Amino acid sequence: MNRSEILDTAKQAVTKDRAATHGDPERNFALIGNIWGDLLGRDVTPAQVALMLASLKIARAWDNPGHADNWVDLAGYAACGGEVAE
Repeated sequence: MNRSEILDTAKQAVTKDRAATHGDPERNFALIGNIWGDLLGRDVTPAQVALMLASLKIARAWDNPGHADNWVDLAGYAACGGEVAE
């Protein structure tokens, strides 16, 4: 995939496909943050959730850089993180 295809695929995923399945990122990341926060004994913000999920994709891409889904998801988490951080 080229950079345009990666971004287009990520945009489709975060604005239509996954948004329809999981709801808006603010609500979903807040829920994840609450669960992680309870497990860790500290507050975890929605923006921090996006960073943690991006870190997961970075780790996966490190071991398998040719798997396009890692790059697509990384771009999607970055976009969602930038939105929820505002």
